[in-house]
Amino acid sequence: MISKETIDKIFSTARVEEVISDFVNLKKSGSNYKGLSPFVDEKTPSFMVSPAKQIWKDFSSGKGGNVVTFIMEQEHYTYPEALRYLAKKYNIEIEEDAVEFSEEQKELQLNKESLYQLSEVANEYFQEQLWSTEEGLNIGLSYFRERELRDDIIKQFQLGYSPKDREAFTQFAFKKGYKKEVLEQSGLSIFREDSEQGIDRFRERIIFPIHSFSGRVIGFGGRILQNSIKTAKYLNSPESEIYHKSQVLYGLFQAKSFITKEDNCFLVEGYMDVISLYQSGIKNVVASSGTSLTAEQIRLIKRLTPNITILYDGDPAGIKASFRGIDMILEQDMNVRVLLFPDGEDPDSFARSHSSEGLELFFKENIKDFIRFKTDILLEETQGDPIKKAGLIRDIVGSIALINNLIQREIYIKECSRILDISEQVLFSELAQITRQKIRSDNKDVRKDVKLQPVAATSAEEEDFTYKIEEDILDLMLSYGNYEILINYMEGENPYKTTIIEEIVERFKEDDIQFSIDFYNKIFSDIVEGIENHELRTGEFFVKSEDEEFNQFAAEKMLKKYSISENWEAKEIFVPTLEENLSKNTRDVILKYKSMKILEMKKKLALELNEENLSEENRLELFKRIINLDKLLKQIHKLENRII
Repeated sequence: MISKETIDKIFSTARVEEVISDFVNLKKSGSNYKGLSPFVDEKTPSFMVSPAKQIWKDFSSGKGGNVVTFIMEQEHYTYPEALRYLAKKYNIEIEEDAVEFSEEQKELQLNKESLYQLSEVANEYFQEQLWSTEEGLNIGLSYFRERELRDDIIKQFQLGYSPKDREAFTQFAFKKGYKKEVLEQSGLSIFREDSEQGIDRFRERIIFPIHSFSGRVIGFGGRILQNSIKTAKYLNSPESEIYHKSQVLYGLFQAKSFITKEDNCFLVEGYMDVISLYQSGIKNVVASSGTSLTAEQIRLIKRLTPNITILYDGDPAGIKASFRGIDMILEQDMNVRVLLFPDGEDPDSFARSHSSEGLELFFKENIKDFIRFKTDILLEETQGDPIKKAGLIRDIVGSIALINNLIQREIYIKECSRILDISEQVLFSELAQITRQKIRSDNKDVRKDVKLQPVAATSAEEEDFTYKIEEDILDLMLSYGNYEILINYMEGENPYKTTIIEEIVERFKEDDIQFSIDFYNKIFSDIVEGIENHELRTGEFFVKSEDEEFNQFAAEKMLKKYSISENWEAKEIFVPTLEENLSKNTRDVILKYKSMKILEMKKKLALELNEENLSEENRLELFKRIINLDKLLKQIHKLENRII
């Protein structure tokens, strides 16, 4: 675990404007910087960076946060990976906290790290064999060039070659100090029982390294080039501590930024499909790498975009695979479109036989939404048979039933009605029947035993008003928390000096007030913790959080999209600012929130008064409490209306 001292050093050293300028062309705009969003296409800059507050906000995508959050969003790194990226950029040595692990945990961690290191060593070895040996040049590199791959693409995907010698890599790894157990677990070497003599799994194959989401090599795919050898054409690394094929997509590391930018992911089947399309300019492409599409793989794509276009061969096997994929993608609340290549073609062969412009035109003209795709395919099979057509309709409505978004459901039902020439009413009835069956199936073994609890009646408008005030309070704390104010509540009382944060925290503590939303309470408690740890004076406390949702919220409040023009002051145009009214705003929002909480308490007590079997003694006590709350409410209203 990265030590707190190292994290503090990273935050104090890394400048948000410097880091972001590596990815975005920033221009000065007042005290801030502005640029085009790196996450969506836009013509008018809406991406803001504040050097003073060390935060950024993208008003197009809604994303925002600190310097670490930006790297996490841009490079799709985890929090520790983003910290390590920044530490490397600023030459900061990372110190790890001494964490007590069991012997089993230590051994597991060491084993995983050994597997990662071995994979990197193997990756460098296979590339060296491809580029620097006669066998690699004559067999491996010649094959890639026959497939019309450019050298820069071969190097970008780190393609390699494993020589014919049965023990070449195994002996190389032994000399590097790797033991039999690690080589065997990685799958790079195969050992017979009770034998120390291993052979290379990928011998005499071209090599496709498989990267994790963050770019670490975790496995390999190998293709045999000789047709005379009776063995599998493609061979993948076996499951290991670091490689789980159902949770990996080939090419995702290279494609992830393009997927985000294009807001769409093309999904293919094989390694060469990915590489050929990438070379042709379609870079937002990944492959399921010889495995059936899994929910875990779909969720990986969902981290980057809600849109998937599946590209399959035009043969019956490809069509069946696309049908399975469509329903799995819809179940993950994603949008899916489909493109089938002509029979006998696959993405690799088609990309090599067409120019980039021709490929782009083919995509544009032939990509279909899943409704049109399924109806076109299945209508050919019905051939006027009404029974088969009824089955087709049920199949398509079954896919629509997987969509959770009600608006999308209705749109697809209307489209289905138009294409199949059947009434919407019939389709909606079928949809309702399928949905009921699904609910009954999902709840088959579930027994409901819910005891309803009486709650105070609260209108949606009241709830919205509550959330708005709570958000205003947090906005004050996050945007202006360290500002010193002079404040008093009672007429004739001497005002006292405090900060906005300290005043709000103190007033909340005295009445034990809690926010209505857990997320708001979490922010508030983090701020209180910051006060107790004396971290608020630097202003950095708000942007150090590891919580992405907190960073988003804080950036939203701390960095406004619009600011007063600097020319207004020069023209002596009077513009009252929040800063000029901070004392009044803080006092007013506290009083308003307290009065609202008192009203909530009165409602709750009124409900208790209506309970049956309530003793007279308890009833009298409730009346007294309500009367006292009324008195308190009148005092607060008087203070709220006082002009200061």
